[in-house]
Amino acid sequence: MTVYAVGDIHGQLARLEEAHGRIVADRAAQGTPDAPVVHLGDLVDRGPDSAGVIAFLMAGIAAGAPWVVLKGNHDRLFHGYLDDPFGAAGAFAPAHGWLRPGIGGAATLASYGIRAPGDRPIAPVHAEAVAAVPAAHRRFLEGLPLWHKAGGAIFVHAGIRPGLPLERQAEDDLLWIRDGFLDDPRDHGALVVHGHTAIPRPEHRGNRVNIDTRAGYGGPLTAVAIEGREVFVLGPGGRARLLPEG
Repeated sequence: MTVYAVGDIHGQLARLEEAHGRIVADRAAQGTPDAPVVHLGDLVDRGPDSAGVIAFLMAGIAAGAPWVVLKGNHDRLFHGYLDDPFGAAGAFAPAHGWLRPGIGGAATLASYGIRAPGDRPIAPVHAEAVAAVPAAHRRFLEGLPLWHKAGGAIFVHAGIRPGLPLERQAEDDLLWIRDGFLDDPRDHGALVVHGHTAIPRPEHRGNRVNIDTRAGYGGPLTAVAIEGREVFVLGPGGRARLLPEG
């Protein structure tokens, strides 16, 4: 079974469309027109068109595309801010911390037409955001799943807590984990395909594959084909096998 995966998007609509173009080409070359595509979350923040990314994904799913979209930590920060900018938001409590420079929330609100969201008082910016962000976008983000299993692989935004079944995983770990997962060499029973930790190029560690290649910081957006534990990076010239290392 072939399953495609797309790394952290971070508001980069043009790169997302390019990644899907490569997937379409690979499907045609491999004769797998119905193979699913899993997006690993972090749809929003830092890039110029988070609103467009959400609209693109919603439209594809509505049209019947076999796409799965997972929730990332930035996606949770966004809908948490809309719910209550003074409420808890994980590492950014209160939630308006999401607008801090470097986090990327201001770019997300700007994509919805909010003027200077990071430089004005919290209350009016929040009121404008609630009015500007379509209710359908909020429902979409709030309803995103945290993990997906397909083709013998586990797809998740940040990673898993090793040794725990998926049903017992904590949401904070699935969205935020690094320590205790990235450095764990044990086999997880399935290949874990994840993003969240930005790296210069895709990395296959045998038990996990990281495809967050810094799209939120100007890097490429990576799309891969997963077949069992074999991984192929999709580039302009087609497939390139990603070999395990370490």
